[in-house]
Amino acid sequence: MANFSSLAARARYAVPQGLPLKLGVLLVIGVLIAGPLLRVLFETLPPQTIAAWSDVVISPLSRNLLWVPLTNTLILGVGVACGCVLIGGFLAWLVVMTDVPFRRTIGLLATLPFMIPSFATALAWGSLFRNSRVGGQTGFLEGLGLPVPDWLSWGMVPTLIVLTAHYYSLAFTVIAAALATVNSDLVEAAQMTGAKRGRIFAGIILPVALPAIVSGASLTFAGAVSNFAAPALLGLPVRMQTMATRLFGMIEIGQTARGYVIAILLIVVSAVFLWFGNKIISGRRSYATITGKGGRAKRFELGAARLPLLAIAVVICVLTTIVPVIVLIASSLAPSSSALFSDWTLHYWLGASNPAIAQGQAGVFHNPFIVSATSTTVSLGLVVAVTGSVLGLMVAFTLARYRAGFLSGVINQLAFLPLLVPGIAFGAAYIALFGAPIGPFPALYGTFTLLVIAGTAYLVPFSVQTGRAVIQQVSGDLDESARLTGAGFFRRLSAITIPLASRGLAAGAIIIFVKIMRDLSLVVLLFTPTTPVLSVLAYRYASEGFTQFANAITVVILIISIAATLLANRLQTKSQPWLKN
Repeated sequence: MANFSSLAARARYAVPQGLPLKLGVLLVIGVLIAGPLLRVLFETLPPQTIAAWSDVVISPLSRNLLWVPLTNTLILGVGVACGCVLIGGFLAWLVVMTDVPFRRTIGLLATLPFMIPSFATALAWGSLFRNSRVGGQTGFLEGLGLPVPDWLSWGMVPTLIVLTAHYYSLAFTVIAAALATVNSDLVEAAQMTGAKRGRIFAGIILPVALPAIVSGASLTFAGAVSNFAAPALLGLPVRMQTMATRLFGMIEIGQTARGYVIAILLIVVSAVFLWFGNKIISGRRSYATITGKGGRAKRFELGAARLPLLAIAVVICVLTTIVPVIVLIASSLAPSSSALFSDWTLHYWLGASNPAIAQGQAGVFHNPFIVSATSTTVSLGLVVAVTGSVLGLMVAFTLARYRAGFLSGVINQLAFLPLLVPGIAFGAAYIALFGAPIGPFPALYGTFTLLVIAGTAYLVPFSVQTGRAVIQQVSGDLDESARLTGAGFFRRLSAITIPLASRGLAAGAIIIFVKIMRDLSLVVLLFTPTTPVLSVLAYRYASEGFTQFANAITVVILIISIAATLLANRLQTKSQPWLKN
């Protein structure tokens, strides 16, 4: 009886399984994610800064500080979301549900634009369509003698086009996955009853794809409203401000309190739209289309429309993938954007300093600042890939193995919170938290460490999602058996989970590497001359009129990113054999 009482008392005071790990993970992501965002809010509440709210929202300055940028931001967000759903949905329908030729090639090309940084597409647009309104070099079309109107060179229209070309891949991927679940039996049954194609589309296909359409619209809206590169390159020269560019301007000139208010409002705009999209999806009726029966894809015969629709798809894919890359390469070799394909020179790549060319700027491989930026950027990508993967693995392991309980829910919400926060607002949050000393810790602004911490925190959702996917492939029984033999947590992780999921984890690390390599919105506020990164350097060169250097640097980023992406895809295919089919 005494032994039984002893065991009962021990069980009463035993630490719940996984609690130390949950608390440790919660502490880390709380400091990295919740801490900076709360600090931004608190920075705007003291008496000396509370006036920033009225300045931004209701003062005579508010029109230029908030309402005009907000209007432009919403126009961009809604316009890009609609354009991406239309283009991505069209290509998804063509690839998944029709007998169009070269479906796989179209599908591959439709996923590539998102690999190309948005500032690369914006630079390519400028090289083609820039006119003489703001001075400097003119674009290729004007060099041919073709008049290019201002509305096509600068402002809202080119920004809308560039962002739509960049983000439609997201909508394509999401909608294509949904259309692949449409059961052919439903379509055939409708055809047998005499239903026309329009009726089948509206009654069967559209309801099944509606959640994906809303998700695609939400993702592309959030991406467009938070994008800094395209509005900055194509809008700022003609004073078109969005909330992202206005936030950047406020921080740049030292009006940090107003900048933090704009950051908070930008987060609210993005979060509200994403919440609204989720609300639509959660409130709809359920349409079950996957059953226990075997299914096959139902492809509509296009007949005489096959070749015209193929031509439209090819034109879209080529204009958004191949053309920008060709223009960037040509511009990095041409003496001016107005003569892209003549008098090529390697000076902007290999040339030494020449006072007669580009104000004495040496070529990319001879420019110590660009070489240093390349080294810093690659180092940043590698370090963030490692730290992000480790943190993502810890969070994913916690959520996969100890999913029950309140703490797990909090960890899950915090881990995916950065998806709601625009990159430039997240960068502002890190300036607010780490821009000044904290107790015995020095200020981190302008250090490589701050770039690593911010990049790791911002990419936590991607690393968690990748980590969770690979950990769920490893049976929990293996971990439990090792635990019963006395193996500690880190021993189990290093001996079982990591070796069995190594390929998937490596692919996830490479994806993180690519994202931080080509990200501009996050790092543009954290950039200093002591921590140069290639994306911000390309933006700076473009802003100062050194188009060839900006495009050459962007080509370097593209080469590294595409090579890493192809490697990641190869690793994912090997770790997930079903992707081969």
